[in-house]
Amino acid sequence: MSVDMYRRQVTQILDGIAKAMDQKAKEVQKAADAGKKSLAARSAANKTSTTSILQSKLREASRYAEEQAKHEREVAKLEKKIADEQKKLGTAQGRLDSEETKALKKRNEEQKRQQDAQQMQLRTMKSSLMQHEVLHRETIARVDLLSALPEQIVVAFFATDPATASDRRLLLDEEVREIQQKIRLSDHRDAVKLESRWALRSGDILQYMNELGPTVVHFSGHGTNQDELVLQDRNGDAAFVSLASLVGTFELFDSVRLVFFNTCHSYNQAAACTQYVDAAIGMNQEIGDTAARVFASQFYSAIGFGKSIPNAFRQAKNALMLEGIPEDSTPELHLRSGIEESDLILVKPKV
Repeated sequence: MSVDMYRRQVTQILDGIAKAMDQKAKEVQKAADAGKKSLAARSAANKTSTTSILQSKLREASRYAEEQAKHEREVAKLEKKIADEQKKLGTAQGRLDSEETKALKKRNEEQKRQQDAQQMQLRTMKSSLMQHEVLHRETIARVDLLSALPEQIVVAFFATDPATASDRRLLLDEEVREIQQKIRLSDHRDAVKLESRWALRSGDILQYMNELGPTVVHFSGHGTNQDELVLQDRNGDAAFVSLASLVGTFELFDSVRLVFFNTCHSYNQAAACTQYVDAAIGMNQEIGDTAARVFASQFYSAIGFGKSIPNAFRQAKNALMLEGIPEDSTPELHLRSGIEESDLILVKPKV
């Protein structure tokens, strides 16, 4: 049964006991009154000398004595009934106490579950708010980062193909033409300015760097397996620039964020450049003309669409695979320590 039903049962028993006790009190009073009347009649009988009055008083005393006995028997019955009801009351009260204890325990458990659920909900909301705050700060940081990007980046395309560097000429003009065409077809074509300089001599590098203030420096031509970049001298012959002197150049120019060596054996040069620039691309072996053109043109196309440097790099490698050119493992991307991909977007998005 429920607590309410046990309560009603206890109330009913208490009501029954109260009625029985009230009846008992009445019966006790009636017995007492009858006893007094019986005693009074006997006293009157003892005082009279008249036979008829004596007999009348004795009968009256007997009648009241019987009435007293009847009321006393009723009192005894009521006392037994009260005792029985009190036993029932004890049992019912015990059950009620037990059910109330269970109900209280259940309420406490339910309250604890609700409190735990509320605490969990509060923790979830707090965690959600914290995540929202983190995302908000990240969004603000990203917006600030993108807002800080220049309206236009300059890609300095440095091309060199000295006559003595190889037994055949490189089609560097085709490479720059394809890059320019891909940039023109991109979303942010006006944000990427390609500046090409040809027949590069070692003495031209600082001049052009100061002149152009480039964000990207692209070397296209030849490299040696001694980590040297092949430029040309005043006579058009090959001039070799060491890794140390080349890398040291980028310590002087804060505007440069990417160095792209589209030259053979340039992976060590690229890795070393990340001391001073965010990212650098180099080739871990010789690379063919066609592969170099396809890779470079797709890379700058992706940059023109607002992609990050790593994303553009992956697209360029994929372009080689799509063209069936088996040199997709030749290009390598090196990043400055601690730099994140989200930090490597060069082109400012359109508002």
